[in-house]
Amino acid sequence: MVGGIMVFGRIVDKIRLQARDGKLPDGYHLGFIEGKRTFDDRVCTLLGVTFDALTQRVLEGGTDEEVLAWCLENGRAPDAEHIRLFNGFMTKRGWRDEASNGLIEQRAEAGLGHREDIMTFFDLMDTEEGRAA
Repeated sequence: MVGGIMVFGRIVDKIRLQARDGKLPDGYHLGFIEGKRTFDDRVCTLLGVTFDALTQRVLEGGTDEEVLAWCLENGRAPDAEHIRLFNGFMTKRGWRDEASNGLIEQRAEAGLGHREDIMTFFDLMDTEEGRAA
């Protein structure tokens, strides 16, 4: 988390990795997927900045905290309650909501279709990235 906002640091890291290596590892995506809301999109919406503007600011350099400060100055500064609600939404995404079918599809694409214990997109990311069994 950066500034208490889940996923923000991950997005900044992906932007830097894409710029450095020219591609992201399999299973990673950056920005938007046609017809689907992504975590990148949701964080940008929370902060009131476009993904392109965020990308440009990240590539100008600075720490994650400096980039977030820019977002808060040039977009929207959510209060602690909005951040708490946002983080709660993000941690549960895919569990018994309209994104559940998408989670099932992504689990299968990752070769984890049999893993019923992966109940949220965060669970899936943690499993794919080796933070969970």
